[in-house]
Amino acid sequence: MKPLDITTDPRWARVVARDKTADGAFWYSVATTGIYCRPSCPSRLANPKNVRLHSSTGEAEAAGFRACRRCNPGGISIEAANNAMVAKACRLMDEATEPLSLAQLAEAVELSPHYFHRLFKQATGLTPKAYATAGRSARLRDGLATAATVTEAFHGAGFGSNSRFYDASAGILGMSPTHYRSGGEHETLTFAVGQCTLGAILVASSTKGVAAILLGDDPDPLLRDLQDRFPKASLVGGNTAYERLVAQVIGMVEAPGRGLSLPLDVRGTAFQQRVWMALREIPTGATASYSAIAEKIGSPRSVRAVAGACAANSLAVAIPCHRVVRHDGNLSGYRWGVERKRELIARESAERDRREQGEAA
Repeated sequence: MKPLDITTDPRWARVVARDKTADGAFWYSVATTGIYCRPSCPSRLANPKNVRLHSSTGEAEAAGFRACRRCNPGGISIEAANNAMVAKACRLMDEATEPLSLAQLAEAVELSPHYFHRLFKQATGLTPKAYATAGRSARLRDGLATAATVTEAFHGAGFGSNSRFYDASAGILGMSPTHYRSGGEHETLTFAVGQCTLGAILVASSTKGVAAILLGDDPDPLLRDLQDRFPKASLVGGNTAYERLVAQVIGMVEAPGRGLSLPLDVRGTAFQQRVWMALREIPTGATASYSAIAEKIGSPRSVRAVAGACAANSLAVAIPCHRVVRHDGNLSGYRWGVERKRELIARESAERDRREQGEAA
């Protein structure tokens, strides 16, 4: 009897593609190695002549095959296990009253410091130190609003010494802790309104960097939006020199792939900053789903929170929340209008195509 050509089975194409969505639907075994794997196994692709497909792990084992140690077909996937370790490390840092060292975190998840550092950054887009700092920053902001004293707030946020806190406070808060405690009442933001092909644009900056890039149909709602975001700050209209900075921002909006070389004053919670970091790693001309971003930051169940972080973004285009779409590829809500989102994606796609054609020439 002529053996079955496995390549005619549509499941084989999913093995070739290492399709993670096929995991749990079927398994495959390799006669020459005596092992069976999940479809997404990263091992070298086997010769299809030696492959059999199975509907369950029990069927594969009954046929005499043993489980692959690399993809662990009978348990959770390596990726899921890694995400669980990263999530555990995040919980440890969130709950710690004192900063944890890289060695302490790596030991807690039973990995080497070097491998843990690489795994954590790959999963979240942040180093463990940056994640811990962002978490302490969020706790500090909350604490300054409710604690009896500044000292009580910084101890509650996990800063072990006054010097460590004051060294870090300007970068964390964008101002002194006492100033922040008053609600930024004396903070000054310089702003200017211009026009681009997407409509009106408002750019505002603190002493730290560009704090807001807002898009809309009319300038007045943009100014009200800025006032709502920074209710106690003093807003000062920009001069001619500042208009040159605005021109740079408009240039970035017109050609998003060029990026923005100006410093940014990014203000958000630890979770929001993880999302925004992941957004900035989406290549020009590409898109990602909300669920893919949630997976990337190690929080696969936080799809709605990812959407919320995108909506809270104050830096249009510079933090490219327009590159995030629904899982089916369709466009969803965009703070500055779905049509602007569609146009930005189209511009980036055209820019990517021109670049690829130039490289091929």
